[in-house]
Amino acid sequence: MGSVALSRRISAQIPPGIFVSPGALPIGGQLRLSDIVPYERNARDNARAVPKVAESIREFGFRGTIVLRSHGDPTIVCGHTRVAALKQLGWTEIPDELITWCDDLTDDEVKALRIADNKTGDIATYNRSMLREEVRGLKDFDMARFGCEFKSAHRPVGAERLRTDRAYNLDLVSRDDCDGGGFPTLDGEDAKPRELIGFNYAKSAGADAKRGNGCHFFIDDYQFERVWANPGKYLDALKPFGCVLTPDFSLYMDMPAPMQAWNRYRSQALGRYWQDNGLTVVPTLSWAQPESYAFCFEGVPRHSTVATSTVGGKGDAHALAVWMDGMREAMRRVEPSRVLLHGGDVGFDFGDTEAIQYKGGGFHGR
Repeated sequence: MGSVALSRRISAQIPPGIFVSPGALPIGGQLRLSDIVPYERNARDNARAVPKVAESIREFGFRGTIVLRSHGDPTIVCGHTRVAALKQLGWTEIPDELITWCDDLTDDEVKALRIADNKTGDIATYNRSMLREEVRGLKDFDMARFGCEFKSAHRPVGAERLRTDRAYNLDLVSRDDCDGGGFPTLDGEDAKPRELIGFNYAKSAGADAKRGNGCHFFIDDYQFERVWANPGKYLDALKPFGCVLTPDFSLYMDMPAPMQAWNRYRSQALGRYWQDNGLTVVPTLSWAQPESYAFCFEGVPRHSTVATSTVGGKGDAHALAVWMDGMREAMRRVEPSRVLLHGGDVGFDFGDTEAIQYKGGGFHGR
């Protein structure tokens, strides 16, 4: 039989979706999996590993060998789990190229090899923190499919929990850095940037343009949702700024209260994460209807620099009234030492509190 015909015959035995590299195709023939004999005194229980190995083969192809006793005795020496996984995937034959034979070994050598193959894998250990970072870097792979799970000293953290934490950025902030209501707390800062530059220019602006200036997020949410989706990606772009304002995730009046609270949580969480990574962070104040006051100032430090924007209140009497009411409540609850006012003056009386008005990138102090 020619190699092309044999390759076709082998391919017909491999279920759809299973990849075998071209180099693994045989040049001589194949062995029926039903003819392969498990070693009856195999001391290792492989049952729990079989589904994980099957998933690995399904994803990456079969990239190993099965070790058998001899051409006359197809008893497994090494590869019980792989054979079981291939059967689970629906394979009926295995190419000769993927089989290693032990015709040249004595019975005792075969037995010793079998035990050594099983035991040497148990000796290896992991640098768990390094492994965790490697796994977290694989955004396109669900490593739980292949048995990669972690456990905490406090609670089990399997791959399902890790995926959930990662999806919602619950691992961004330690629970120890949250207040009683669950909102991340920020450290107070004394920040007075010369100008405020929108985040949409953060990557294109040079380091000199950022130095001494602040980065604001008073822009459409879609332009900075990517920061929440991948917080670490933008650290280097933000670090040269003199300060960074927490993202101004929208709090629309017709939003359900839990969504408003979630957007406030996200703003505070990113701010805490940035502070933990060495950035000077100014909390952005935002609110909606009076009911939102119960959570929208949570985690904001008192007697510190804060920021807010008047842009949404200009030209809309109702919106301006909402802003005025919320700003009065913020002054009462937070008692800021300085307010960075993006959008300019709208007639609010800040009393003795320093307010810096930023217009068109510049500022005017009062």
